[in-house]
Amino acid sequence: MKVFDFDEVIERRGSGCIKWDEAPAADIIPMWVADMDFAVAPAIQEAIRRRAAHPVFGYTLVGPDYYEAIINWFRQRHQWEIHREEILYTIGVVPAMAVALQALTLRGEKVVILSPDYNCFFSSVHNCGCEVSESPLRRIDSTSRFEVDWEDFEQRCADEKTTVFLLCNPHNPTGRVWSAEELERMNTICLRYGVKVVSDEIHCELVMPGHRFQPFAAVSEACRHNCVVLNSASKSFNIAGLQTANIICSQPEWRRKMDRVININEVCDLNPFGPVALIAAYNESGDWIDALNEYIWGNYKALCDFFAEELPQCRVTTMEGTYLPWVDVSPLFPLQRKDGKGTVETVEQLCDCLTANGRVWMNPGTMYGAQTGRDYIRINIACPRSVMMEGLRRMAATVKTVFQ
Repeated sequence: MKVFDFDEVIERRGSGCIKWDEAPAADIIPMWVADMDFAVAPAIQEAIRRRAAHPVFGYTLVGPDYYEAIINWFRQRHQWEIHREEILYTIGVVPAMAVALQALTLRGEKVVILSPDYNCFFSSVHNCGCEVSESPLRRIDSTSRFEVDWEDFEQRCADEKTTVFLLCNPHNPTGRVWSAEELERMNTICLRYGVKVVSDEIHCELVMPGHRFQPFAAVSEACRHNCVVLNSASKSFNIAGLQTANIICSQPEWRRKMDRVININEVCDLNPFGPVALIAAYNESGDWIDALNEYIWGNYKALCDFFAEELPQCRVTTMEGTYLPWVDVSPLFPLQRKDGKGTVETVEQLCDCLTANGRVWMNPGTMYGAQTGRDYIRINIACPRSVMMEGLRRMAATVKTVFQ
């Protein structure tokens, strides 16, 4: 395996970077938005340089090599056989989600999600005029992981207004990597009540040692024909700014509807750099993603050790995938301020205090479910270990010095 330097600290301030340049002050460490601070794979950098050397950046033709890269990657990496005609490209997974929901639902219908869930699930469902039906995940304390409440999930799918189940696989923010058995059970319930599955698989390559990503469509023929899969190289290979994603679906009639929505909403044209980056990612960067996952796993273990020593009251959820540890901070509350300015009793207040006093920016769990996320914070650890540890030290120091 090649050696990649994930410890290198790259200055991103001043580069038009949302993660760093939106921070309210230059001394704040941002550990919020799901954006990595690592240099992208060398093969991707070189592909971008070659394309940038051509002086014209006009409308982009997506050629056969783009589709071949996708098909070969998922066949070899995940044993998923995708056919060329099943792929529709667009400018991002969130736009792809909107496309799928607009094509497959009617206003006023319900969309089931497993809560807490990625915050854009809520906005995308609402924006298409539908209602979010939250099936709360259950935390299993003995394993520090989350599982589906199958009885509740089935009741929500059985609702006559429910037409779509919007799945996050792997799951953000709980870090679950769903097993084939779990996905099969989800689909069996959905088929029982005529519910279509839309599976957001943007984190599919970010899987920790001992776990394996299972594409929903590759579980069985029944799953394949009852789903729309949304994926992209953007999250795993740190190329979100190149705005390229794919919708994969075996159902011709669903594809026809989604293709129509793509064109109606004018999200059908890719920029000149997205396709070449995807091709370089899938054709030449498998060793980079393997090394990345090992590094993130090391960060996660260091984070677990830190909390065990410095903030043992907090409980770190088992992270099977993504790079976004989900941490239960509820045992800290209420926090009485030493300066007499009252108490901190919510995760929103805690995160505000961490930013203002600790100079570290983390996301309150309520972004991912008002009730299901109220005890948690989400921490982005896709950064050099030295930066992560400094952010964690700032968090612990704030809890110990600002409060009684």
